[in-house]
Amino acid sequence: MVKVKIKTGDKVRVLAGEHKGSEGVITRIFKDKNKAIVEGVNMVSKHEKPSATNPQGGIKEIEAPMQISNLSLIDNNGKTTRVGYRMEGDKKVRFAKTTNDLI
Repeated sequence: MVKVKIKTGDKVRVLAGEHKGSEGVITRIFKDKNKAIVEGVNMVSKHEKPSATNPQGGIKEIEAPMQISNLSLIDNNGKTTRVGYRMEGDKKVRFAKTTNDLI
């Protein structure tokens, strides 16, 4: 399993694929599958059967997971950056490699 350096709540940009250049916030991460769900990106149509809660049924738009390798973190300046780790005192903190700022 690969170490995941992005977390839920991080703002990311899509680097490759059909949605290249799109930006959004990570809502969920699947570490075992190495995938993440980004808010408003990679929308797919899902057909929903009628049920007690939704008697009409219909087509629903939801976000599908995408590979974490296709995502890059956005720093405070709005540019993509890689993530590094360093110790500050007794705490391990994440920092942006382009600007050296804490994330």
